[in-house]
Amino acid sequence: MSQTATRQSFNILAIGQSGRLQYEAVLLAASLRQSDPGFTGRLFIAEPQPGRLWPQDPRISAEAKAALREFDAEILPFENKVFGASYPQGNKIEALAALPDEPFLFLDTDTLVTGAISRLAFDFARPSASMKREGTWPQPELYGPGYNQIWGALYDRFGLDFASSLDLSQPDEYWRRYLYFNAGWFFHESPRAFGERFLHYAREIRDNPPEELICQSLDPWLDQVALPLVIHSFGGGRPGAALAGMDTEVTCHWRLMPLLYAREADRVVTLVEQLAELDTVKPVLKDYGPFRKMIWRGDGAKVRALFDRDNLPHKEQVIRNTIKREGLWSR
Repeated sequence: MSQTATRQSFNILAIGQSGRLQYEAVLLAASLRQSDPGFTGRLFIAEPQPGRLWPQDPRISAEAKAALREFDAEILPFENKVFGASYPQGNKIEALAALPDEPFLFLDTDTLVTGAISRLAFDFARPSASMKREGTWPQPELYGPGYNQIWGALYDRFGLDFASSLDLSQPDEYWRRYLYFNAGWFFHESPRAFGERFLHYAREIRDNPPEELICQSLDPWLDQVALPLVIHSFGGGRPGAALAGMDTEVTCHWRLMPLLYAREADRVVTLVEQLAELDTVKPVLKDYGPFRKMIWRGDGAKVRALFDRDNLPHKEQVIRNTIKREGLWSR
């Protein structure tokens, strides 16, 4: 990342609600202010509101809200009209409608800002998203449609050019050939336009999927199935070298606290433990059992000792299973 890069002004959106996400949101907000004090945009923590799609109240606790506001986060209430408790990943789609219609970066709440994110050269007219993913979708059946047929059917459904989305350096029928992202971060110049299309594509895929998807699960993958189609429709694609800091030295999508301790760099663990000791943060995070066990009771150090960060298992499931065998898994 160039030290002379110009800071950009844009808004950041993350989702916060009762339970684990509100504690993650506090860490995210604290990390943004510590790692990029020159960030000039607004930090929105979108909060789903009670309604028919949430059988339990999803709102953030008063204590977590107070901590978030100490880090200049703005609580952004929004209404679920399509998704909700049955598919909480849909929050990142529906919350876009509540944002000011200005350039935005969405971050999953289980993300830390570890560098100057405002110095990255986002081209907000050309959307993109995280490439920190595995080949989770689709899972072609032995005698069923393959990657070309499945993805091709989706592009056809929305009148998109399938061929131009392919990475021709990758083999035919290999998952990396096809445009596929982790929905942990994505960006565009207009949350209104992006959100409307994201919602339209996701609903159409859920409610009226092409027959080539008949054997494919869409839960929890629906957002990651629709996202590349939306990005491609706006002329976007895979992130270029200018965004190499995402998922490396500028952000860390840590997923779950046991996974953070198992595989992230020492500087990430140090940042988490420093932030957790802040007077604004500690009383809130200690109220959440999994964080209390990992950070303050020593389970994190035990998990860390199980793995060699220079020789981690290639599959996340292997890491998870190892932690569970030791009785150290919590989320």
